[in-house]
Amino acid sequence: MASKKVQNTMLKYRLYPTPEQAELFDKTFDCCRYLWNQMLSDEREFYFAADQHFIPTPARYKKEAPFLKEVDSQALVTVHQNLRRAFQFFFDKPGTYGYPAFKRKKGSKNTYTTYNNPAETRVYMTGGGIRLPKAGIVKARLHRRPLHWWKLKSATVTKTPSGKYFCSLLYAYPVGERPQQLPAPEGTIGLNYSMGHFYADSDGRMPDPPHWLAQSEARLSEMQRRLSRMQRGSKNYEKQLQKIRLLHEHIANQRMDFIHKESRRIADRCQAVCVREGNLQQMARRMKLGSVNDSGFGMFRSCVQYKLARQGKPYIVVDPYFPSAKTCHQCGHVQEELPLTQRVWTCPACGAVLQREVNAAKNLKRQGLGQIGKKPKTSG
Repeated sequence: MASKKVQNTMLKYRLYPTPEQAELFDKTFDCCRYLWNQMLSDEREFYFAADQHFIPTPARYKKEAPFLKEVDSQALVTVHQNLRRAFQFFFDKPGTYGYPAFKRKKGSKNTYTTYNNPAETRVYMTGGGIRLPKAGIVKARLHRRPLHWWKLKSATVTKTPSGKYFCSLLYAYPVGERPQQLPAPEGTIGLNYSMGHFYADSDGRMPDPPHWLAQSEARLSEMQRRLSRMQRGSKNYEKQLQKIRLLHEHIANQRMDFIHKESRRIADRCQAVCVREGNLQQMARRMKLGSVNDSGFGMFRSCVQYKLARQGKPYIVVDPYFPSAKTCHQCGHVQEELPLTQRVWTCPACGAVLQREVNAAKNLKRQGLGQIGKKPKTSG
């Protein structure tokens, strides 16, 4: 009998709070940010004095800051846990995670998380809303319902820069352990980032983001130019700034819609996917012809990975230093000198005309299958 494991999934809903509920949410955001900064300041002071790390609990601050009692206590406990986790990550991997920093009201994300106690149902869904501690039942757009055996673990309330409120409910449920099967070469693809498109795969596909995404980005540039000619702080400036915030949010939603649909298509169609898990920030510094950071390719890889994992399909990571673009997928010749601007090149060994990104994807597929013992054919 297949063993059971616990899988998490998150459902995100749009909230429509009353003015009193919105005020409570904003106060909770401020209290969480205040508590984070106070804990971090006291931790630094204690370290300099005793050469030891110690983070006080939220109860330590409620006497000197009584306004903390007006918000959900579990949200404050979560701040304490997040700060401890941030220090743990920094101590374990200081080269990857930086030292915890103070949060500013202007640059920080407005969000807080409250956990659902199994002994006391603090968060639950109703017919037309979500019950949250201190706030009561908040009207929400419930486009999807969880299944009856799912267990609610936590709720995260978020406010976007455009002023919208969302609630993300985290559920856990048992799933059967799916046996890993060796993928067939014909059911496996390699994925490579493409500057001119979105990605290139080993089958020769090079999809572009939808045209409406480019139209929205062009409209954003025009609105930002108009904003630059307005007087800062004026009513017209604030109105234009709000329009830009809404458009930024719209573009992010368009990009995520494309990423989720494309990753779902790949996960359903393929038996395995081979990718290079390179550092996109380093790639962005090397490449001057495309916007790597704005493409969303890193999020796309993450979506492909978790959707494959839920179906029991392998996500094969290839060595980031493997010269996939400089290696001919037909004969294996490595072209040492190949500038980034050269998108098509001819192999001097076998005479094959190679499209740079498709050729790299085919090499990633071969390399990935070789890592799990499969030997694909040398011809593409």
